[in-house]
Amino acid sequence: MTTLFYRYLHTVSSSPPSKSSLITYLTETLGFPKPRAVFYVNRFSSTQTNPQSVILFLKSHGFNLTDIHKWVTESPQILFSDVEKTLKPNIHFFQDLGLTGSALGKFISKKPVYLSNRFEERLKPCVDIVKRLMLDDHNNENLIRTLRRCNWANVNQPVVKVSANVKYLEQCGIVGAQLATLITRQPRLLIMSESDLKELVSKVLDMGFSIDNRMLVHAIFTCTCLSDQTFERKLELFRSYGFTKDEFLSMFKKAPGLLRVSEAKLKTGIDFFLDTVKFERQVLVRRPACLMYSLEERVIPRFKVLNIMMSKRILKKMPSFLNVMRLPEDEFLEKFISKDRNHAEELLLAYKSGDLLLQSDKKTNPELIT
Repeated sequence: MTTLFYRYLHTVSSSPPSKSSLITYLTETLGFPKPRAVFYVNRFSSTQTNPQSVILFLKSHGFNLTDIHKWVTESPQILFSDVEKTLKPNIHFFQDLGLTGSALGKFISKKPVYLSNRFEERLKPCVDIVKRLMLDDHNNENLIRTLRRCNWANVNQPVVKVSANVKYLEQCGIVGAQLATLITRQPRLLIMSESDLKELVSKVLDMGFSIDNRMLVHAIFTCTCLSDQTFERKLELFRSYGFTKDEFLSMFKKAPGLLRVSEAKLKTGIDFFLDTVKFERQVLVRRPACLMYSLEERVIPRFKVLNIMMSKRILKKMPSFLNVMRLPEDEFLEKFISKDRNHAEELLLAYKSGDLLLQSDKKTNPELIT
């Protein structure tokens, strides 16, 4: 920004316009309806503020009038902020985090309140707390992702609430990388009421998790994504296949992410494993992660390949399908697709084809699935 611009900005700032000229400026420059412009001017303007200087400052940083109009609509006080005391420090703060140019504009568009005079006192301390928690956060990517998603602007005493919730989660044994991951994935935990957060953790503990259980953090995240009604529907889904509530909770303890899987995918997966692969229910109770794999991309194609290998007697001993599902892609290709050069092309075609089920799937060798 040039020295000439700063001089012009100072000239504009030192000559506050009248209310009537401000109203005209807002209607003609930013396109606000006159009633809204009148409300903004009467509610937020003072002899110390000048929207013209604010708009000039924001435009000098590459923000266009469309962006500015959107920000002001959400946080009108921005338009009447002090450029030197409020806007410039706030902009510089986020630039120091690595947000510049269009990335900064998109970020501010998500949370215009970060430009307001409430940021320094109410929100910056919250940002500082979260920043200290992030580990190995290259270019502040996780911090910025969290800031985009955390709606703490209208929370009463946000610093007190964020500090207390972080302390409570740490008391539950959720620290270090686990805490950073949990907050990044579910920032609203930072601003939940104390009673709601404790109730959430208590509910998870009642399901059989313990403070020293490494799965506790995953269970808490899952429960923040589910309503009580959704949880009950998924319990009833498993019950309809003969699983008991204890078995359902046992599966949840082993794989908390299981309940984030859609009901449709769960139903399709249970049907496939019980009816086609011929798993006993206890197999799924022991290894519930099976139901989290992609049927289309992993489970069914691998099942097809093993069926073909079985029918052509390519393998001397059939592997456990449970173990085959867990193999990384490159390891599966090496061990099975490339195992027999004479059939590699056929196996690869079967593996990559869009035909998900073969007639032979129903005639599965039990050795495949134990």
